[in-house]
Amino acid sequence: MKNHYEFILKDTQELVYESMCTQIMDEKDENFGAFMDRDRILDAKYTIYRTASMISLYCCKDSELFRDEKLFKRIMAGLGFAEKMQLDSGLYDYVTCNFSSAPDTAFCIKKLMPIFFFLRDVCGDKRTDKEDEIYKIIEGIIRKAARGIITGGFHTPNHRWAIASTLMECYKIYGDEDMKLCAERYLAEGIDCNEDGEYAEKSAGNYNRVNNDAMITLAEATGDKSYEEYVIRNLRMMLHYWEPDDSVFTANSTRFDKDRLMYPTDYYTEYMLMAQRYDIPEFFEMCNYIIDVCKRRNLHGPDCLIYFMWYPEWINTEHEGIYNNPDYHVFYQNSGISRNRTGRYTYTVMKGKSNFLYFHNGTIKLEMKVAGSFCEHRAFKGETMEETENGLHLHQTMHGWYYLPWSIDKKPATNDWWQMENDKRDKKMGPDMDIDVWVQESKECDGIDVRVKTSGVDGAPWRIEMSFTGADFLENSHMATNLKGNETIIAKDGEIQLSNSRDTLIIGPAFGTHRFMEGKEDSEGTNAGSSTIYFTDYTGFDHTITIRNMRSQI
Repeated sequence: MKNHYEFILKDTQELVYESMCTQIMDEKDENFGAFMDRDRILDAKYTIYRTASMISLYCCKDSELFRDEKLFKRIMAGLGFAEKMQLDSGLYDYVTCNFSSAPDTAFCIKKLMPIFFFLRDVCGDKRTDKEDEIYKIIEGIIRKAARGIITGGFHTPNHRWAIASTLMECYKIYGDEDMKLCAERYLAEGIDCNEDGEYAEKSAGNYNRVNNDAMITLAEATGDKSYEEYVIRNLRMMLHYWEPDDSVFTANSTRFDKDRLMYPTDYYTEYMLMAQRYDIPEFFEMCNYIIDVCKRRNLHGPDCLIYFMWYPEWINTEHEGIYNNPDYHVFYQNSGISRNRTGRYTYTVMKGKSNFLYFHNGTIKLEMKVAGSFCEHRAFKGETMEETENGLHLHQTMHGWYYLPWSIDKKPATNDWWQMENDKRDKKMGPDMDIDVWVQESKECDGIDVRVKTSGVDGAPWRIEMSFTGADFLENSHMATNLKGNETIIAKDGEIQLSNSRDTLIIGPAFGTHRFMEGKEDSEGTNAGSSTIYFTDYTGFDHTITIRNMRSQI
């Protein structure tokens, strides 16, 4: 992939030049060598990441900064700050949340490991004195960190594999049995990747690839290639997670990336490694696609120059064709998500989520929920989701209940409500509200039909909420208005047209039998900058809403 290499080399140079602007180079400053992140926070982890990019550029013979003296000074300053901030235990603080953090220390070491192996195995005894100086500092940081990571502790599922994979890699370097034994304790819990290829956190924007990286490291460190089966499974699943605007679908995530606009750049090395090792054509095509996305959208390329240096065969590997994201209809039952693509649009249906439906045509994104108040419930969340002959069916039964007073013989020991064991009270059950939703592609137009039926309780004021971004004009039979974001529109009848200079969504027919008072027993808030259309009715009702996708007539 010579053209990839040239692009990534050029982009790494730009990244390093940008980083130089934020590095503290005043030797009198106590934070000499550190890099300030976008929030002007100084952190060892961020400094290690930025310094690692500098080292790869310094050691790359094709770089315009190859063995540059001024760059070397900056590298030594960055590594000096990293040494200074490493605690006596070997661990690092991640100052925005985690202190004496084994997982964040593991992430720091992971960033340094490719450089360590390049300098040790590729350069070997051909290292210059300055490269050897870099190598010895990195080795010292890794050795000290590994001992700290053994002390362990984690917060989230992916942290386990960051720790285990780093320790296994360090065991391979140092032969310390304590490192191996500690890693095996984590691995004994079993890898949390389901049959669909989804990890526990469902984080397509970030932690899927973090977990994949850990699995690749485990395979390399232990020689057990079965760890790479998880990676391949996830990367195949991820082929169905690209949106028409080249972004990653993130609404199913349980982590910080939920609903964030993110692109697949960080998946490059994983697709490339697995494509090389298992000769998977669509993975090579994904590498071409990722670089194409970076160029078209003026994004920073993958920060992986060191991999082309570590695996020089990548430069001479060529594969024609870009992954073209063909039409698909997939239902990942274990993950509770159905991803579908037809032509220019995708739609996603999810179990257990209040925003159960997403529709994306490349420029306009719409999400739908069914919301209202019924006892403690505020929005429909499908308890079950199944495929039907024509599409998907979601169902939820919302159970009503009321506490009953304590019986005389079970009188609580206190009259303090908050100290009572109220979960042991008897309850009066009922009534129940049933909500059913059917989603299928329309047979009459380019789009989907969403049927919503409520039953079991009559007279409750409920609504269909459709939050959208990307449209700058709204029109129906009663109004036409420019959109600035954060608008609230209650539609009573007819069709709604959402449009921009490229696309139009037509939604309807609308219904509005009551005025929803926003903020009163509301469901979750909408995404910043989005506008919301409300269709309202009293339960029980049975409505079918059609979402049609079409090119704007310019």
